[in-house]
Amino acid sequence: MTFRLGAVELRRIALPLVSPFRTSFGSQTERDILLVRAELIDDDGGRSEGWGECVALSEPSYSAEYVEGAQHVIATHLLPRLRIADRLEAADVGTLLAKLHGHPMAKAALEMAILDAQLRARDQSFGDFLGVTRTTIPSGVSVGIHDTIDELLAAVQGYVDDGYVRIKLKIEPGSDIEHVAAVRELIGPETPLQVDANTAYRRTDGAHLRRLDEFDMLLIEQPLAEEDIIGHARLAAEVETPICLDESLVSAAGTADAIELGACEIANIKPGRVGGYLEAVRIHDLCRHQDIPVWCGGMIETGIGRAANAALAALPGFTLPGDISASTRFYAQDIVVDPITITDGHVTVPTGVGLGFELDRPYLDSVTTGTQLLT
Repeated sequence: MTFRLGAVELRRIALPLVSPFRTSFGSQTERDILLVRAELIDDDGGRSEGWGECVALSEPSYSAEYVEGAQHVIATHLLPRLRIADRLEAADVGTLLAKLHGHPMAKAALEMAILDAQLRARDQSFGDFLGVTRTTIPSGVSVGIHDTIDELLAAVQGYVDDGYVRIKLKIEPGSDIEHVAAVRELIGPETPLQVDANTAYRRTDGAHLRRLDEFDMLLIEQPLAEEDIIGHARLAAEVETPICLDESLVSAAGTADAIELGACEIANIKPGRVGGYLEAVRIHDLCRHQDIPVWCGGMIETGIGRAANAALAALPGFTLPGDISASTRFYAQDIVVDPITITDGHVTVPTGVGLGFELDRPYLDSVTTGTQLLT
């Protein structure tokens, strides 16, 4: 069965967050999300529909991409490249778009929609496509920066009560050492703890970050600027807590370089950041071969991306709990029929066809702010 590309719809939705989520690069109270619906047409004229989710934020703060720009580049530059192909599968997307520089989140959303449609046409789940055998994965939670330590502790206690098996704290200068110390005392020495700086520190902060070693954490995530690979290598030699890269890792080739330079002791794999789930699998395979632990990061996805991430994180190299939390961590209501939940600190790997979700169409329509149909 081979396919060609049919209609593509770009849909914008607005979802409020259940509480503000603050990191070192800003605070979010709602998400403006770009969804991609792609139609594949098979040799007999049969049609299948798939959905992808672009994880770009509203402004270029986490990365250079942002929602409005992603929609423009998909419609104007990426999609025309895919339409010239006589035969199209998810594995072809990266090659067809390779000559267009950057925009990994936009490319990933297209690949994701085509992959979902391809799997649905073949009555196959994403887990089966990947060859995963695990049925559940451990669930960690990402805790934003709070104005006071008391507020932070109240939030963390709530997530502990919810059963999350790992706590990740967002940090920045002025909201780091004392906050981590208080949380470690609250959760005790047995609960895995890690921090995420989102590039908030500089090379000269090594002595300061070394103070975090006493809290026996899993890792320090992305302390320095994304392009500062050498700085991360030097910091890894200066602190005992393993250095994990996030924003710095945008491809398998770049990940290999970071590992060789000693800058990446642990890898956070985010499919949207690296251009799609197929590149994410290649990075997983590379890290597994190099004995580099990996975990699946999150970008406040809806149930579309959350289901796909759960299947990806069931691959054997994902040995650390990821940021695949329950949908209710961020959204009072999700756009899928069966949102991700946690039971005994774990998420069940979806087994449904495609990426493993079914849309709540009435609610999706109610939160839609605009559509663009491209034929």
